Amino acid sequence: MSDDVRDAGYDDALDAIESGEPYALECSNGHTSLPPRRVCPDCGEGDLAEVDVPTTGEIVSYNETHVPTPDFADDVPYALAIAEFGDVRFTGMVDADIEDVEIGETVEIALGESETTGRRLIEFSLA
Repeated sequence: MSDDVRDAGYDDALDAIESGEPYALECSNGHTSLPPRRVCPDCGEGDLAEVDVPTTGEIVSYNETHVPTPDFADDVPYALAIAEFGDVRFTGMVDADIEDVEIGETVEIALGESETTGRRLIEFSLA
């Protein structure tokens, strides 16, 4: 796939993060998930609405990556974290020294770029 081809749901979600307006999708049963989705992954409902997501969250888990896949060969070492923003969890690289990353740390969601591929990715900065 060429770099100039958009993945409508995914790239739209990244654009929203970049503009400071992240969102998730929610069904009428209150299940939230990240785009792109056509149905709720919890209950299968197809009527999904966009809901705002806070721009700050909390790290609930992370790992230190020293041996990457080829797509991230020039990015190591890095911390990859799961952070909770309201009812939604995002996975992203932490833009900080690994020794400064801790569970419970407050982070802000933003977009970064892989040093290896130049592709956009979700990034967290320590708040």
